[in-house]
Amino acid sequence: MMKNTFLVLLFIAAIVSCKVEVETGPKQKSEFGLVIHGGAGSIVKGQYTAEEEKEFEAKLEEALKVGHDLLKSGSSSLDVVEKVVNILEDSPLFNAGKGSVFTANEINELDASIMDGKTLNVGAVARLTKVKNPISLARTVMEKSKHVMMVGDGAEIFAEQNGFEFVDKKYFFTERRWQSLQRAKANERKEKNEDKHGTVGCVALDKNGNISAATSTGGMTNKKYGRVGDVPIIGAGTYANNSTCGISATGHGEYFIRLSVAKDIAALVEYADLSLEEAADSVIHGKLENLGGTGGIIAIDKYGNVTMPFNTGGMFRGYMLDDGISVVKMYQD
Repeated sequence: MMKNTFLVLLFIAAIVSCKVEVETGPKQKSEFGLVIHGGAGSIVKGQYTAEEEKEFEAKLEEALKVGHDLLKSGSSSLDVVEKVVNILEDSPLFNAGKGSVFTANEINELDASIMDGKTLNVGAVARLTKVKNPISLARTVMEKSKHVMMVGDGAEIFAEQNGFEFVDKKYFFTERRWQSLQRAKANERKEKNEDKHGTVGCVALDKNGNISAATSTGGMTNKKYGRVGDVPIIGAGTYANNSTCGISATGHGEYFIRLSVAKDIAALVEYADLSLEEAADSVIHGKLENLGGTGGIIAIDKYGNVTMPFNTGGMFRGYMLDDGISVVKMYQD
């Protein structure tokens, strides 16, 4: 009798324990959502006119609305991050696609990568000079080749074979970026410190729980020697995994590569049981700063939590969840 009573009590305790665990476990904050960035760096109040601020805000709002509408209609996160980054690449405001910075030999070299958190498939491209939308080529590398990364002439041969739109080098010319290069050449140390940041990215969670991340950049003003930064390096500038989160980074790429920033954040969520915000802060405001690196990341986890930490003067950034409310910011709060 005593033995049976003891077993019953154990059974009840197990049920109560399971119930408590279910009730206190993580809650789904948002069914779907996206977060975007347009680069981090010396973005401080007074640097831009009111009209210029409105231009940045309007483009970020446009990108968020397009992405949100697609997610709301049931589109995949992979389709969304590509489309949103296309919008930012086509704008001369950001250092990606149309607005890319110039290298030391006065050309534009573009990098991009994309990752599917459901399959962990990836695609990356680097040192493009003629492709209008690098992020779309990165996706094509992922889906239509046996490789995960292509660079330079080879990547553009692959682009031509797949019907990509090529543009004349004049397409990438913007007066603002050209003047940045001239100043960089005149005072190399100062200008590289000011202009080394600039990238666009998007991370999205769709209604099916799939997370995808995409990042595109023109690199660093006055860069030399075939330099490639963190953007096309999976785990450094881009990472996505349905079991944890998705991340897109912007900043001084050499440091992000050395620390594998994007993967490190996801690993802290997965193995150290940190929240997305805790993991991101510990890397950006801890490891990155301690090493001397600057920049920021955007991220969304499988529950719809968003974080956007950075350690620079500012970062063009924003997010929109299933409530349809857009949040867009530029400066430190």
